[in-house]
Amino acid sequence: MRKLTIADIKDTRAYERERKEFRAQVIAMKKRRRIPLGGLMTIVFENTDTMRFQVQEMARAERMATDAQIEHEVETYNQLIPDPGELSSTLFIEINEQEKLYDWLPKLVGIQRSLAFWLPDGSVVPSIPQDEERLTREETTTTVHYLKFRFSPEQAAALAEPGSRLVVDHANYQAVVELSDEQRAELTGDLAAG
Repeated sequence: MRKLTIADIKDTRAYERERKEFRAQVIAMKKRRRIPLGGLMTIVFENTDTMRFQVQEMARAERMATDAQIEHEVETYNQLIPDPGELSSTLFIEINEQEKLYDWLPKLVGIQRSLAFWLPDGSVVPSIPQDEERLTREETTTTVHYLKFRFSPEQAAALAEPGSRLVVDHANYQAVVELSDEQRAELTGDLAAG
């Protein structure tokens, strides 16, 4: 999958002209790429377009005007664009109540290592946490984790088959989601674009 360059990021005026349409496209795409994992978590699979949207919105919100500022954002978000044979994702722990959050975050230490694709051919593709040392402490975890999943060509083909599941298997939290046809199409498209 293609990484972003500074040339992909439009200046503020040019982005404002396309923002409404581009934003609608990315929101629709993210709906297909967002998978609820039980009642507390959601995972969103990232690609070049979702990361371009993040950089454009960051540049807009922060009023970034220099190439150096934009280049820094491009470098940061390019880390979340999958390399060949990979899927890249953002895992969100979606707890809005402060008390519940303080209760759950210590219980979910290690959650970033507890996800995997279980494929119809019997193989398993585990999560590979990114930036783990910055986002996790021994006694608590954070509400956002960046994960990658590395597929062999055979596993990528198996992901396209009905029965592919995304599984969370943590001592304090479990979820199993069978991927829909639409979700499998999105994810296998990413692997093919690698």
